[in-house]
Amino acid sequence: MAQILLVDDEKMARTLYGDYLRAAGHTVVAVGSFEEFREALNADTYDAVVTDLILPGTDGMEVLRYSKERYPGVEVVVITGLDKVDPAVRAIKSGAAEYLVKPVAPEALEHAVRRALTTRDLLRENASLRQYVSLLEMGQRIATTLDRERLALAVASALEAQTQAQGVLLLLREGGPLKVHGHNGMAPELVTELEPILCSQLQGIRTPRSLDSLPGDFEHVIAFPASDADLSLGQIVLFFSRPPPENVPEVAGFLSRHYAMALRNMGRFSEVEDLAYMDDLTHLYNMRYLHLVLDREVKASQQTDIPFSLLFMDLDHFKAVNDTHGHLVGSRLLVEVGRVLKGCVRERDVVVRYGGDEYVVLLRNTDSGGALKVAERIRRTMENHHFIPREGISLSLTTCVGVASFPEHARDKGALLDMADRAMYRGKRGTRNVVYMAALDQEALPAERKVAG
Repeated sequence: MAQILLVDDEKMARTLYGDYLRAAGHTVVAVGSFEEFREALNADTYDAVVTDLILPGTDGMEVLRYSKERYPGVEVVVITGLDKVDPAVRAIKSGAAEYLVKPVAPEALEHAVRRALTTRDLLRENASLRQYVSLLEMGQRIATTLDRERLALAVASALEAQTQAQGVLLLLREGGPLKVHGHNGMAPELVTELEPILCSQLQGIRTPRSLDSLPGDFEHVIAFPASDADLSLGQIVLFFSRPPPENVPEVAGFLSRHYAMALRNMGRFSEVEDLAYMDDLTHLYNMRYLHLVLDREVKASQQTDIPFSLLFMDLDHFKAVNDTHGHLVGSRLLVEVGRVLKGCVRERDVVVRYGGDEYVVLLRNTDSGGALKVAERIRRTMENHHFIPREGISLSLTTCVGVASFPEHARDKGALLDMADRAMYRGKRGTRNVVYMAALDQEALPAERKVAG
């Protein structure tokens, strides 16, 4: 049963009500003043307080206020000899669970206490249920997030809210050592200092563990692995300035599993997305990806005033290769051209098979002068390369390259592609095996060569 603190300045009332409550199976501590009440409440744990409304030097409302301010989980039942509405309304509004008027029958007092305790238990269950629902919603939101930055923010915010941690640090494993994915409540310089230490200590760890002797003023640091099945994808590290709540392992474990699920989903989505943007034959990027990355580069260039350039290429006399050696050799030649092009540019540049025997290279942070040098490097490399020697053929091949730069030659992606294509087509109509820079007076393309914007 419950532990009750009884407050009444009349000894007879204390004895009578105490006997009522003990007979109902409760444990009762009886005091006669506000000072004694305060000492008793601070010294032990109680489920409910039963208080008279009139006390020497104060009143039961002060008992009610003190209980609710310091110990909101303790229910308060008020007893008074005043058969008036106003005190009852005041007591209920201030948080009293029940209001009884003297004389109080044993059954009425027991019923009031039982109802107050039932209300408290329901409120606790309701709060626990709300927390569980909130946790479930956070987990679902995390598991369905496919954007890397949004995922880090969602996980760190959920952990901070649900565990009351003063700091959260997320470590992610992407085919190599752990590295920071995101953090909350921590100074960037502290994160930088902690990263190599935590990555070293948590590498290969698959169970939760407490960490000691770390930089910072945190009293408790706990790491939870983010694992999906047998695959460890990262670590969640929680920092506490005081002892953590008891439910932290359960909550952090739940959220870490959803974090791992999101990381796995993000990886799968990335694989599918890559397939959608890859050319089936050459495994270069395709035209769909080119338009996507052009949109990004145009926007970035408009914000930063940093130029970028396009190279539009078409292989010279490729039809003759297919006619002479067959389409299988032609396909292998196109694959090898892709490898040659990637060897002529930087890793951050984008090489695209535009269609057929046409290729486009996007050169990031490169003006027209730099692009012209890369285009000439590609032309020379292609001219001097011996293609598919393993087939016993060792073909020679040349290409025409058109160069256009943003924003020098055009201010939108469609016009930029068109200008690069026109420059390339100028070479096709002339000597071939040549590089041309875009110019405003370039000949218009034939209708069949219009580039989609």
